[in-house]
Amino acid sequence: MKFERWLLGILASPFKKRAVIGITLLAFIGSLWMFPTQIVKAKMLPGKSADTFSVYVDLPKGSSHVQTTHVTQCVTSLLSGEPHVHSMSVYAGMGGPLDYAGLVKGSGLKQGEHVAEIVVNLTDKTSREEASFALVHRLRPVLQNKCEPLVEGTRIKMVEEPAGPPTLAAVVVELYGENEALLRELNAQVQDVLRNTSGLVDVDTLEEAVHDTFTLEIDAARALSSGVDIKQLHDIVYLAYEGVHVAAQNREDSHTQVPLFLRLDAPALHVKSVGAFEAHLSSLNLHTHTGALVPASELVRIIPTRSQPTLFSKNLQRMHTVVAETDLVSQVYPLLEARNTLKEVLAASYTITNGALFDLHLIHKATGEPIRLVWDGEMKVTMDTFADLGGAFIAALVVIFLLMVVYYKSFALSGIILLGSFLSIIGVIVGHWVMDIFTQTTFFLTATSMIGFIALMGINSRNSLLIIDFAKSMMETGMPKRNAIAHSAATRAKPIFLTAITVVLASAMLALDPIFGGLGVALIFGTMASVVVSLVFVPVLLDQSRAF
Repeated sequence: MKFERWLLGILASPFKKRAVIGITLLAFIGSLWMFPTQIVKAKMLPGKSADTFSVYVDLPKGSSHVQTTHVTQCVTSLLSGEPHVHSMSVYAGMGGPLDYAGLVKGSGLKQGEHVAEIVVNLTDKTSREEASFALVHRLRPVLQNKCEPLVEGTRIKMVEEPAGPPTLAAVVVELYGENEALLRELNAQVQDVLRNTSGLVDVDTLEEAVHDTFTLEIDAARALSSGVDIKQLHDIVYLAYEGVHVAAQNREDSHTQVPLFLRLDAPALHVKSVGAFEAHLSSLNLHTHTGALVPASELVRIIPTRSQPTLFSKNLQRMHTVVAETDLVSQVYPLLEARNTLKEVLAASYTITNGALFDLHLIHKATGEPIRLVWDGEMKVTMDTFADLGGAFIAALVVIFLLMVVYYKSFALSGIILLGSFLSIIGVIVGHWVMDIFTQTTFFLTATSMIGFIALMGINSRNSLLIIDFAKSMMETGMPKRNAIAHSAATRAKPIFLTAITVVLASAMLALDPIFGGLGVALIFGTMASVVVSLVFVPVLLDQSRAF
């Protein structure tokens, strides 16, 4: 057989054997080097092409319903011009119906005049060429550049259906400390760094901005001296600025009564000065006991104050939260860049020490206040998942090695089988690089890719076992070791190829799936690499081994 003669020629030449080992090691090192050079990038799961996504519209707290409507109409007018947008539902003053992403992102907790959610329904994904994540990537800068400037401080965020475990955001920064002023200052610095980090979008904070407001205090003494009933004064002020249901309307097309809500119009509710507030109060007149009219402005004191933001805590610790999404990139690489930039920016004000994983411990140089900066979100899920899969992979290697030691009574042969199985990672990584060349978006090495690599361990071990067992039986008949190895590899090449072809064909459909594509590619290219390793590299190691 030609293959047997060719392999025998390699085994007979020390130079060729060293060349095979050298080329294999170079391929292994080169494939691993694709990670730090970002030729192949890792991510928990790739983008998912869905038939819907949401747009969160968040204005500064204290903004009016009119301002929110103005921004919302800007967003819907731009989206309505998209041919792939089938329909939209606008939820003003509240979040949309809870979905997979909204359960974690807290859309159901949205309430107030300053928030809105737009649920966008797309045409069926099978009838359009553009994936939903590519559509969101294209529309995000258009919506933000045209609609956010309408009201200062507005944040427009695009929320897609997650492909895997939903998280608050792709990148979450949690700040723990007791000094509120320092936390707010650090919060602003973190937001600035994330906004200037390539690949991060929709940067926002869960903290409410402190804004100017007014407190109305009834002057009870003056009201009594003027002959005005205090309850009447309280009710008219509450009706004007908070609003109440004053009546109900019956309609033929409604089975229930429609409540009528009464309060002052929007301009009166969002005044900027004490003088403008007094002018609106002057228009509210109350009857005294004698029938005279007294303006409410004479009976109510207007006190300028600052708003009291909602305080957030976690594990009984005061916390600020900054969130950011990624735009068709893995969250790991922008996070590392942002972390390095943060350390440079904060070095002047804080003493910085590294914590667990990517976390940072900060001590303010002037006050000595400690602050803990913790990274969370999809990044943490990614690291935890890859750590778990790495642990499963190591466990698989250990179990296979122990089984081989029991079977062959040799650590050397067991190590050869294990090494041959492990080297299929060359094909897994190179396969993702090849797929990345032929796909429009980045083809990430994902959690499903790792699952495929672990699954290959058994298949690859079987290939080496076939060759070793058959070579041993040939040597027992008196055939020389080198000839037995070459004859065994050539004889077992056919079943090895048939097994590989079966795996490749069975995994071909998986390679086209947006979620399990990494699994399919890992199985296809990993199997191809394992065939080469089993039929060339393993025989060379067996020929070099004294234990065989």
